[in-house]
Amino acid sequence: MIIDAHTHIGDFVKIHMPEDVFMNSLDKYGIDFALCSCGSAVEVDHDQNPIPDEEQVSQHDNNARMLRLVRQHSDRIGAFMWIKPRLEYCDHDFEDTIVNNRDIIYGIKVHPYHSKIAFNSDKVQAYIRLAEKYNLPVVTHTSNDYESSPQLVYEMALKYPNVNFVMCHMGLATNNQEAIELIAKLPNLYGDTAWVRADIVYQAIKVCGSDKILFGTDNPINGLDTYNDDDFYNQYFTELRSQLTQSEYEQLMFANAKKLFKLKI
Repeated sequence: MIIDAHTHIGDFVKIHMPEDVFMNSLDKYGIDFALCSCGSAVEVDHDQNPIPDEEQVSQHDNNARMLRLVRQHSDRIGAFMWIKPRLEYCDHDFEDTIVNNRDIIYGIKVHPYHSKIAFNSDKVQAYIRLAEKYNLPVVTHTSNDYESSPQLVYEMALKYPNVNFVMCHMGLATNNQEAIELIAKLPNLYGDTAWVRADIVYQAIKVCGSDKILFGTDNPINGLDTYNDDDFYNQYFTELRSQLTQSEYEQLMFANAKKLFKLKI
């Protein structure tokens, strides 16, 4: 079994990830289940310039698109709720959407870089408190910018010990060492493997514990064949698999996600 805990649909600035490509990629590469968020509601572009008002997608409409797809394929995919903390709020509509779709919502997704807002900001913390109320993990982009710093995620994990946090990428564009060290310190901190080299994933498993790292990819950010990447994911299926015990490999590829997100598959 393979569970991908980090996938997307939507129009992510100039990156297009249509629903049909996403679903076809799961079939082509034998992914049994995927946890997915719609990235069309980014608030700033790759250079941190504000998205023009006429191109902004509302928090509600963005998540509604995600939920429509999940309703059609709830045996294959689950939803993460994408937030817009810079321009919008953790409002009644957002909470009502969770209440009305709790059976297919498995977490709240934060992208501090593309919201240009720090993970420990008051507005983000409002969403974290809502996640705590509904026992939902918070999954967040982490990178080398201040807003997405692994250190800020660690601080929030300390402040909210009843919330589970996933550091997506374990610090994108870094050597991943800070994120690995922090994940190892707290029981409610996890990491995913999106754009993390196989040798670093092996290290993370050994340092943090085999129950703390989740397989995730950003699929289909590079199109239908995102999984077919010799620098990253192909090595998970070959070298990394041979280096880990069967139990460790199964935890990485599906068991940890199944447990953390309470998947009934």
